[in-house]
Amino acid sequence: MAAVQGTAVDIPTEDGTADAYLVHPADGRPRPAVLLYMDAFGLRPRLMSMADRLAGAGYTVLVPNVFYRHGRAPVVELPEFIDPSARPEIFECVGPLVRSLTPELAMRDAGAYLTWLADSPVVTAGPVALTGYCMGARLVLLTAGSYPERVAAAAGFHGGRLATDAPDSPHLVAGRITAELCFAHADRDPSLPPEQIQRLEDALTAAGVRHRCEVCPGAQHGFTQADTAAYQREGDERHWAALLDLLKRTF
Repeated sequence: MAAVQGTAVDIPTEDGTADAYLVHPADGRPRPAVLLYMDAFGLRPRLMSMADRLAGAGYTVLVPNVFYRHGRAPVVELPEFIDPSARPEIFECVGPLVRSLTPELAMRDAGAYLTWLADSPVVTAGPVALTGYCMGARLVLLTAGSYPERVAAAAGFHGGRLATDAPDSPHLVAGRITAELCFAHADRDPSLPPEQIQRLEDALTAAGVRHRCEVCPGAQHGFTQADTAAYQREGDERHWAALLDLLKRTF
């Protein structure tokens, strides 16, 4: 793994300034960009370490605080180890933040993130890749459909509510996606029951989207996040293998 350089950056948006973490190989040469969408627990050391690992593999990675309208990260103070069953007030804090980020606001922000990356001296010209976790997987799907010409590959892990009956369900953008997709679901995730998994698969197939969707056995919502009680080492290792393989084939 290459040495990396990480720093805090500010990204201007239509609604203010989004704080973010940027990391890239330490030599400073331009690299393909990866936009990493956080989970509901926000921009924190675990996500930064994941971004560092991607940067060490040869990418420039941006992790925005998508809750910036509510303050700079950390928007919610979290314990070092997150176990919502022991601390139910955590979800009471993050739930309203998640609900406040409507698809319209999120995609307005996505345009700002993509423009910032396109203008960065440490990013190569051309489309970017996306990866997202939990709520971030929804943002991945929406961004791939909203900015198809700017996204070459997109991955989402243990996403919830990806294919609901709602008129703004993320799976409804499938017909606009041109990127190759990779999704891994948790089989013990009540926010993405089997019928939603099948609905997403059917939508992507019908739209002719290049994709691979798999279900991780015995995994809970959040299985890639080592600082939470949902972590599953096997699922996390599968996630890294699938993500790095997608990036290698795309760039």
